[in-house]
Amino acid sequence: MRHLLFALSMSLLGCGTSNPVDPGPPDAPPISGDKYELHWGPVTVQPGVENTQCVVLRLSNTAAIKVHQMHNILGPGSHHVIVYRDDMDTTEMTTPFDCQPFTGALNPSGMVAPMMITQKADDLLTLPDGVAYTLAATQMIRIEMHYINSTDAAITAQATTQFYAADEATIHDEANILFIGSPDVMLPPNAMTTVHEFFQPGGTYAPVDLSAAKFFAITGHTHKLGTQVQVNTAPSKTGAMTSVYNPSPFVWSEPETATHKPEFTLPAGGGFDFTCQYNNTTANTVKFGESANAEMCFFWAYYYPSKGAHVCFHTNQVGGASGIDLCCPDAGATLCNMIK
Repeated sequence: MRHLLFALSMSLLGCGTSNPVDPGPPDAPPISGDKYELHWGPVTVQPGVENTQCVVLRLSNTAAIKVHQMHNILGPGSHHVIVYRDDMDTTEMTTPFDCQPFTGALNPSGMVAPMMITQKADDLLTLPDGVAYTLAATQMIRIEMHYINSTDAAITAQATTQFYAADEATIHDEANILFIGSPDVMLPPNAMTTVHEFFQPGGTYAPVDLSAAKFFAITGHTHKLGTQVQVNTAPSKTGAMTSVYNPSPFVWSEPETATHKPEFTLPAGGGFDFTCQYNNTTANTVKFGESANAEMCFFWAYYYPSKGAHVCFHTNQVGGASGIDLCCPDAGATLCNMIK
């Protein structure tokens, strides 16, 4: 159990302005509201270097705000960026420091929670009408950057995160995020492989009540050998499937975020059926791991009303024939700390 869970691990600027606002990525919804901005880096990354580093920054909002839109802009070499609401740290750490991948998402206290995960160079998240993230006055924010320089010259890694605050009177629900996947990735050399799992919330180690959850956006995630991610909802492992994510084509480096209007819900007592497909063109067996040279099978889903942020997975490596579903921080400190 410990070996399995261990394998699962994987200059500040703050201001509030009204206009003008960044136009965001092409074809994106219009951006509006007071803007607050934070920066990760810049950091010079030498050829062949891969690392995960974090900063902890204080937002400049003098009163609580309702964030209805978030916009991430990433520089070269970024594999992904995770933006966390940080209710644990009280001191800024503005210089990027080495940090455990997904350290905030796996925090068993629940006081560090992901708000947005980005793997695209330009990524805008617009929440449904009346839905927002609530940030306290001078909210602490953790930004985690996983970068890799696969070129033969030094690059400058950096990221900008923008928060757009809506009129509080227009907000009636709180948003949150689920990060769901499986560590059951073992890719033989020179072969195509499929990982197929079913995650069902509500069990002993995944006691998350999603019966009223409305899911409005979903993004698949693999590394460079991934050729497709598909996600369905279903009442059971053998029940009728409803597709909620199946981009064509799936581009691992710029994975599509599928938005749902109206939002979708899980069938009563049901869960997520998800599939990741790979083409291992290397001469080596590739296993699960956070490194860009390993592989992953995950998706993240944004939803409301909030039941908290959760990192969940299904694995058949433990728990007998049916495997096990586990969520953090819900499974408790003992299990969640092992994931690190």
